[in-house]
Amino acid sequence: MRAWRLAAPVSALAAAVLLAGCSVISLELQPRIRPLVEETVEGSGAAKILLMDLSGVLAEDAPGLALGTPPPRVPLLARVREELRRAEQDEQVRALIVRINSPGGTITASDILHREISTFKARRKIPVVAAIMDVGASGGYYAALAADTIIAHPTTITGSIGVVMLTVNTQGLLEKIGVAPLAIKSGPKKDAGSPFRSLTDEERAIFQGVIDAMHGRFVSLIAASRKMPEERVRAAADGRIYTADQALALGLVDRVGYLDDAVAVARQAAGLAEARVVMYHRPREYRATFYSSTPPAPTAEAAAAQLAALVGGAGPRFLYLWWP
Repeated sequence: MRAWRLAAPVSALAAAVLLAGCSVISLELQPRIRPLVEETVEGSGAAKILLMDLSGVLAEDAPGLALGTPPPRVPLLARVREELRRAEQDEQVRALIVRINSPGGTITASDILHREISTFKARRKIPVVAAIMDVGASGGYYAALAADTIIAHPTTITGSIGVVMLTVNTQGLLEKIGVAPLAIKSGPKKDAGSPFRSLTDEERAIFQGVIDAMHGRFVSLIAASRKMPEERVRAAADGRIYTADQALALGLVDRVGYLDDAVAVARQAAGLAEARVVMYHRPREYRATFYSSTPPAPTAEAAAAQLAALVGGAGPRFLYLWWP
């Protein structure tokens, strides 16, 4: 009995000590984002040519976590700004290659990417080369206009210069199932573009005016960047896509070539006899050659989900996007 009385306080004291040293166990559904590291993928020498990726649908946010898809990564805009800020502080970075493989995306994301690249180029005063791979259409081409030289791969699809507003009209479906949405609004145009009813002619004209203004911004940027008459740009900016050779004939790109050619052009523009091609990436991401991609390639399901999110989000979206 006496031994039990002595054991009880000792056990309680031991339990208290153990509990005091315990911490709450948390389960992280998303891996921690690690800082960027630099890796040489081609070449040699002290001077560097940074290779940066713009791939996939250009949007402000990263896709959410879903079963069957890779965990969310750093949003595209944040990653690009992070890479450019790091390169801006490195005097050995003497040129930038922006590798583009994108059908475009939102008009805001496309415009921000163009501005980030343009601002970096103005601050560092180094040559920038855009290398378009499979697709550099609509917003992807918009971002490429920040470069001094645009090189299209021989199999590139580019063009699709224009704006599209995507929305849905579920009015017929709702009527079939007996659902009647009700909007209480402060003005007659407050719910213009609602998926629960058709557009009126006046509302359609309003949206067309917005689209025309955004299209005019795109055309003006091309005319200024490519040093082309605006009338010539408008003739090519009817939304159609072009092959690399067609884009070259129209003056939309500077040459047709491969990624090796983009490196050679960047090296020559920077006045370098030799240079290392470097990429920034997160630890444990594969890097072996300059064909290695910065973000993991999205699955077909993830890409479809991202496009669906652009279309099926809250209200209409104005897009610089090629989406046949």
